[in-house]
Amino acid sequence: MRESTEDPKEIAIFGLPPVPDAILGGILLAAIALSAVIVLARTIGLRSFSKMTAFDFIITLATGSLVATAASAADWSAFLKAVVAITALMSIQVVLAFGRRNSRAVTSLVDNEPLLLMRDGVFIDAAMAESRVSPGDVYSKLRGANIQAMSEVRAVVLETTGDISVLHGHGFAPELLRHVRGAEPGQHRQDQEAESASRKA
Repeated sequence: MRESTEDPKEIAIFGLPPVPDAILGGILLAAIALSAVIVLARTIGLRSFSKMTAFDFIITLATGSLVATAASAADWSAFLKAVVAITALMSIQVVLAFGRRNSRAVTSLVDNEPLLLMRDGVFIDAAMAESRVSPGDVYSKLRGANIQAMSEVRAVVLETTGDISVLHGHGFAPELLRHVRGAEPGQHRQDQEAESASRKA
């Protein structure tokens, strides 16, 4: 009995010759995968592809990678696995978003805390060292925020997503620094006193 020498990896997904099958498969599978993602995004809501937290950013990257995997799947089984994985990731995102909204413990487990890098135009050296953010990175953000003088800067915060936010202007609401590490009442004064003492020493 003659054994088949056909490589299973080369079996056409639509039963066509290799080149037409690859072209048709790439187009149709990509369209189906994108349609599935659109349906999921409409079902789950606008937060699906937000980057409010580091976890959201990871979900967005993973979803894009899985869409590419689905579009280039060699068979329907691989395609289905990719679509199921996308659905699972988005479902986990919804569950964690609900948990973050209702539980501080879940928030602290999933998210990094925002970190105060600068207050009233003065760098917080300990926070800069901990976050490994260079002064040049901060100055770049200050220029982007159209800061004309350091006296305009009320606070610079390293957000949970890795973005740097600049708060400036004459009016400043303390609530904007709620849950920001290093912005606790009296913390800024303690940091300044410690820095002053270290310089004198």
